[in-house]
Formats: sequence, structure tokens, C-alpha cells
Amino acid sequence: MRVLIVDDEPLARARLAALLGDCAGAEIVGSLGDGETALAALDELQPDALLLDINMPGTDGVALAQRLAGRTRPQVIFCTAYEAHALKAFELGAADYLLKPVRLDRLREALQRAQRRLADAPREPAAYLYGRLRGEQVRIALDEVICLLAEEKYVVVQHRRGELLIEDSLRQLEEAYPDQLIRLHRNCLVPPPRLLGLKTLADGRVLARLDGSELAPEISRRNLPAVRKLLRLG
Repeated sequence: MRVLIVDDEPLARARLAALLGDCAGAEIVGSLGDGETALAALDELQPDALLLDINMPGTDGVALAQRLAGRTRPQVIFCTAYEAHALKAFELGAADYLLKPVRLDRLREALQRAQRRLADAPREPAAYLYGRLRGEQVRIALDEVICLLAEEKYVVVQHRRGELLIEDSLRQLEEAYPDQLIRLHRNCLVPPPRLLGLKTLADGRVLARLDGSELAPEISRRNLPAVRKLLRLG
């Protein structure tokens, strides 16, 4: 099982890493100090489970778990010094809730529970967008998409390996994938996991910060409340 440790305290990360060394089948794929960095690293690290602290600066553990709610992978295992968030954690679908100092037997039990949930989860078929690249028909997995931009009669798909032109309209895509795309502006859709945060300009315009791209599309006033709610920013 691929495990990512997310805790703002270096000593806590070191202790969890040491405990994982005694957990058969556990592979540490990263050790990070905040939720936003962890969110940005998920695509690259592909963890099966997160060992996630709650009280962290910036994007805390609960906010990160809210962003991941509904996903099968990674499974979230909270590791915290506080009992107060346990109910919220399980409402968000956490695999387990461990109190610090984390005991080895409880960590092993939590990893086993996460592994069983992964094994029992139904496999969802991958969603693809189809378009043309240099005259040839190609497809791109929706989970590789960074954003979708309307330009004249085409939609430009920005993804990690470049661009793709498709003929579907943004409205058609929004209706086809209502849970996998959010509208920022009349000419822009993005997958929610790509949203890292917001940037407010001096003139009052608000831009989106996207994982995997320097592109910062503007968010319309009409769509800003939904984006803020998604990011839990008010």
C-alpha cells in the first residue's frame, strides 16, 4: 500500500514513518507538511492512503478530506491529538481516526481497513474526452484534464501533456460530467481537484490557481460563491 504522510510537525512525520517501517506492505511515497502541497502532489504520488493530521496551517486536514470526499483512492486515515473531529471525519468517509501518539497496532489495523475498502470498491470506468490532434482522432482521460476553455467553435482541453481540440460545447461537457467539472466562467470549466486556491487582483477580479498549470483563469462573480464553497473559503 502506497502511503502519503501529511502533518505540519516534522517529529510527527518522522514517528509515523518509523511506525510504517513495521507495517508489512506499506510503502511511504511522500512526507509533506501541509494540505495544499499534498493536494497538488496526489496525481504524481498516487497514494492509496493518507495519514492526515487535522490542525495544520492553510488547508487543514478536514478541508483536504472534504476535497477528497467521494473518491475511493486515497483512503484517509486521520492522525490527530484531538478527539473533537472524529464524527466529522467519519461523515467525510475516513477509513479510521487515530489519536496521537499513534500506536503500531492501531496503525496496522487502520491500514488493513483502508486496504479492504480499496479491494471492495467497485471499479468505475474511466471517462475520456475525444478530439483531434494534428488531424488524428485521440482521446484524453478526464482525470488528466487541467481545464477546458471555449475558443470560437471549439473547446481547448488543457492537459498535462499539451492541448487537444474537441467539438463538444462547455454546456454539453458540464451536463455530461456534473460531478467532475465546475464552471469558473462562461468560457471555462475545470475539474474540482485542480483547484488549489484563489488570487484576488487589485481591480477586484478573482483568478483561480490550478494544479499543473501557470494558467490562472478568471472566476465570474456568478460562479465565485460555488467555487469558494468548494474550497471552503466562505
